[in-house]
Amino acid sequence: MLSSLIGTEILAGMITPAVLISASASLIFSTANRLGRIFDRVNLLKTEIEGVVDGRLSFPEERLAYLRRQLKVQKKRANLIQRSMAALYTATLFFVSSSLSLGIIVAISSPASWVATGLALIGGIFLFIASSLLLYESRYNLNFIQGQIEFAEFLEDKVEKKSDGPSPKR
Repeated sequence: MLSSLIGTEILAGMITPAVLISASASLIFSTANRLGRIFDRVNLLKTEIEGVVDGRLSFPEERLAYLRRQLKVQKKRANLIQRSMAALYTATLFFVSSSLSLGIIVAISSPASWVATGLALIGGIFLFIASSLLLYESRYNLNFIQGQIEFAEFLEDKVEKKSDGPSPKR
């Protein structure tokens, strides 16, 4: 009875990091998608800058100021995403190490089970760091969206002022 309980505890100890590995993998996947969206947005901003430079877009000074602000936001977001990806991969590394070390500890009948626990805890710390960075990055995404809305409102105001102006006489 005692040996089966120990076996169950060992199995539970090895499954816990596997669940955390799965959670990390889900975050890595969604974070990679966020990085892809940042890349797409930067390309759109670059295209818009080219339009201003070529003289194809109205309000060039205001538009360039807006585009500079938006590029700064995207740069900050990309840096945060990269750091969170590094933390997620590091967390995954520690979770895998924890599971493997527990298997090795059992195989060699070592009493050093604290090693697996310590590795899992370090992995949890990196998962926490990554989650914090992603939360912080989401605030920058909100800044980007608010900037888009504010510039769209600026353009709407300019169009309304043009249409409210004196009508041409015939």
